[in-house]
Amino acid sequence: MIYETPEAWRTAPQKRILLFGMSGLGKTHLANLLRAKGGWFHYSVDYRIGTRYMGELIADNAKRHAMQVPFLAELLKSDSIYIGSNITFDNLAPLSTYLGKPGDPAKGGLPIEDYRRRQDEHRQAEIAALLDTSHFIGRAERLYGYPHFVCDSGGSICEVVDPDDPEDPVLTALARDMLLVWIEGSDAHTAELVARFDAAPKPMYYRPDFLDAAWSTYLQDSGLPPEQVDPDAFIRWTYARALAHRQPLYAGMAKWGVTVKADDVAKVRSEADLTDLVADAIAVRT
Repeated sequence: MIYETPEAWRTAPQKRILLFGMSGLGKTHLANLLRAKGGWFHYSVDYRIGTRYMGELIADNAKRHAMQVPFLAELLKSDSIYIGSNITFDNLAPLSTYLGKPGDPAKGGLPIEDYRRRQDEHRQAEIAALLDTSHFIGRAERLYGYPHFVCDSGGSICEVVDPDDPEDPVLTALARDMLLVWIEGSDAHTAELVARFDAAPKPMYYRPDFLDAAWSTYLQDSGLPPEQVDPDAFIRWTYARALAHRQPLYAGMAKWGVTVKADDVAKVRSEADLTDLVADAIAVRT
């Protein structure tokens, strides 16, 4: 770890952390809080994916749908209107909408092969965005004068790394520059996230082996052909399984850094609170 003791962390002139864990447990809350207090550069991996690496794909998908409307098609072909995504740190809907859901086209579903292709595009983009972190650490300091840096990673970070490989290229690069901080949820948090997702299912990224197994099992259990699968029903069915699948991956990643509890993260109201929370986590680890 780049901060080997609580004191090294507290006195560091440049504090650099990467927050990871299930979506909805406070990563962006902490990053926004630190950015608002000043002195911290907030790097959002999902924002980088949706702008730098998948921005054109997202915009082209919106144009493809617009081209189905004759009025809009004529305006697009004459360059009379512009279509782009308005993705922000707090609104990643353009990215998740592009990822889509597999199943019945009449219900907004994608053919499974198109879905797999978009999943692979996201995988490549996420790896690239994570590896860009080092560049942005330097850029934030040189260009803007920010001494501190917080990387707000996506919930799917655990899907693109191998925490059991001591030479994993992504984790090695990240741990070299930052302290990895796992925000660990409880069973109650998991139940809450599942209920929230059930009310408003959103597209997610899954590693290929997990997705293939889930899709195959769902088709077998439901008895439905792929083109008749309800997209929302499939991703609801998959979500709780995905959380269980990710938990040991997050725990493996935590060996590269430290762990804090989601309940404690919810109590953080200042930079000083976070400094204390991370210092305590380093003390436990060391």
